Amino acid sequence: MAKRDFAFGKENFILIGVAIVFIVVGFMLMSGGKSVDGVSFNPEIFSTRRIVVAPVITVLGFMIMILGILRKSKSKEVGE
Repeated sequence: MAKRDFAFGKENFILIGVAIVFIVVGFMLMSGGKSVDGVSFNPEIFSTRRIVVAPVITVLGFMIMILGILRKSKSKEVGE
């Protein structure tokens, strides 16, 4: 069977997978903080986890995604 020619190499897929995990974890850290009765104010929405840590992790995930897409695969041959 012939070898398939993918646009990305193994390293690219690993970086993209890691980026997806970072993005999902960042959005999970941002979630929550709703009020108990649906009307009252809950100051937990302004916690450091939600306004500092989670966005940093999410942006880091997007940067890793860009790196994974733009990185040239070492396994691809240049001169064919």
